[in-house]
Amino acid sequence: MKYRVIERVNPAKKEDKRKQYASPVNAGNLTIKDLAKEIAGRSSLTRGDIENVLANFLDELPNYLKIGMSVKLGEFGTMRLNLKSEGVEQGKKFDASKIKGVKIIFTPSSELKKSLDDITFEEVRK
Repeated sequence: MKYRVIERVNPAKKEDKRKQYASPVNAGNLTIKDLAKEIAGRSSLTRGDIENVLANFLDELPNYLKIGMSVKLGEFGTMRLNLKSEGVEQGKKFDASKIKGVKIIFTPSSELKKSLDDITFEEVRK
């Protein structure tokens, strides 16, 4: 994986002096079509079949998240929603108007984490 060294403020200690941190270099974007083509090359399914499955998965995923389900994606990980809300002193005073939004939480599986153990790094200089 390629990275650059950039100067940043530590978000936990904004008053501290800026320091140099590693930042990943984006190597590009992979589309559903690209991914389907790669998978089709390793499968008996066609690119269109795989693209259809991925598109249907992406159509259905929000429906399950919206009803409060965690979606386990095998050795990839789990997706779930978390709420952003204002706090109140007493639970009786809380109502849905205090909910300000949702965040998608992705928790990678231990298998996915382990598959990244052998990653190597290369600095990209300006």
